[in-house]
Amino acid sequence: MPLMLLFALLLMFHTPVTWAAQCPDWHPQQIDSEVAQLRATLARWDDHYHRQGVALVPDELYDQSRLRLTHLQQCFGLASAQSPLASARGPLPHPVPHTGVDKLPDRRAVERWMSGKTGVWVQPKVDGVAVSLIYRQGRLVQVISRGDGVQGHDWSRHIPQLGAINRQLPVAIDLQLQGELYLRREAHVQAEAGSVNARGTVAGLLARKQLEDEQGESIGLFVWDWPHGPEQQAERLAQLAKLGFTHSQPYTVAIATADDAAHWREHWYRSPLPFATDGVVLRQGSRPPAERWQAKAPYWIAAWKYPYTQALAEVRAVRFRVGRTGRITPVLHLLPVTLDDRRISQVSLGSLARWFQLDIRPGDQVAVSLAGLTIPRLEQVVHRAVERTPVSAPAPGEHHAHSCWQASEGCEEQFVARLAWLSGKQGLALPRTGPGTWRRLVTAGLVTSMTDWLHLDGERLGQVAGISEATATQLQTSFDAARSRPFAQWLRALGAPTPTGLQVTGGWQDLAARTGREWQALPGIGEKRAQQLAEFFASAEVQAIARQLAKAGIDGFRIDGHGIEQ
Repeated sequence: MPLMLLFALLLMFHTPVTWAAQCPDWHPQQIDSEVAQLRATLARWDDHYHRQGVALVPDELYDQSRLRLTHLQQCFGLASAQSPLASARGPLPHPVPHTGVDKLPDRRAVERWMSGKTGVWVQPKVDGVAVSLIYRQGRLVQVISRGDGVQGHDWSRHIPQLGAINRQLPVAIDLQLQGELYLRREAHVQAEAGSVNARGTVAGLLARKQLEDEQGESIGLFVWDWPHGPEQQAERLAQLAKLGFTHSQPYTVAIATADDAAHWREHWYRSPLPFATDGVVLRQGSRPPAERWQAKAPYWIAAWKYPYTQALAEVRAVRFRVGRTGRITPVLHLLPVTLDDRRISQVSLGSLARWFQLDIRPGDQVAVSLAGLTIPRLEQVVHRAVERTPVSAPAPGEHHAHSCWQASEGCEEQFVARLAWLSGKQGLALPRTGPGTWRRLVTAGLVTSMTDWLHLDGERLGQVAGISEATATQLQTSFDAARSRPFAQWLRALGAPTPTGLQVTGGWQDLAARTGREWQALPGIGEKRAQQLAEFFASAEVQAIARQLAKAGIDGFRIDGHGIEQ
């Protein structure tokens, strides 16, 4: 049953715990403008979905946006917005109302729901659009969209094209069924392929005036209830199978515990199915007579959805990381959200150009996912804050491969990145010298150039906030060990763009004297790399560092044991 069409009924029961204690600190005008904008966005999404069959956002982002609106209304004591089902109401009444479905947020909620219940069954929550089907004398004569649960739209014009649906029963009986029209898939594995916009695709097809035969053949039917059928679920399933509705029986399983529910939820999530799913539905085998059904979530049905693949997260701040070579990476700091049991509090945008294009500010709502199930990734901006908070971004071109060799205003990030590279595994491999340590030393004013640290002793290191006496001793040992590192290792530590595997011969004077053409003559060095090498050794900042290293007695930067060549 489509969650988008039922969501207003669910919101009164469940609000995410992560939002419950986090009401925004907004002034009155901001409350009015932000809530009004969110309501308008949701109304536009509802209208497109219900009238045109077009889903403007993935279902799970719609769901989370709905929850956010409910949360804001509760925070500020606002009246509830118009039901999302208002624009779905059609002219045709259902023979029996479509009930909603309560959503269970986790396993403990499933245990509570099952407590005291007997005869519980579980089935996949097929990701499609809900309908009523009416048969007269064994012939399908009417298909009614769910609408608002009481009245829907007539989709009967599509019956001739719905070749994969039972249009003629083996017996001439009158029958009323409720079920899901879904996009037929071949061995669909939800955990791998996701929902592939299955619901929106079907909704879009059925909103058309006419279907092609091939389009109609792509739509299947999963019957999930027979309002006037046998009292017990097992008998209903058996008779439905005899009538030709073959999906219901093999995909509806009797369970006794929450462990059983969890097993089938995981099994169907990772197994090939003929349809997309977004969770499982739990049903009591016996339920009240159809005459008592209402268009709201009853006690005998509940849904346990799969984890979100995209989470809606609020941007708290935008920071700009500057790497060793001057590359600027915008990073969004988020109010923490959970995806696949991972807590996500920040996401990288990759490039400064992308941030300028998206213009993301604090207060915006963005969709994040996990790339490869591990790396947070920005999918899209879902809602923009009405009040645009200014963000100070580095100017393009301000940082580059030869900027920030010393600590100065605006250079903190790149300078620390240079130091972290110098002491890292790819450089001098110095223990206990991560970015945090370098940042403390820079903040304390003890390291303002790339070589100051060579002259620090344990006493001065121990005076730095956050560095203990034991750590200071370890740092001094690391710094002293750096003096004996080979010349080639020092070159890598300084960031010389020498290719991996290149045998460096000669000292600093020999390398600094080479032209781009001479570099390019070496094996494995192309024109671009040769130019980079020539620029590196010709850089005034790098030459100054080389002179300082020569004075410090570092091998390769000296001539006959005395200072650096001029």
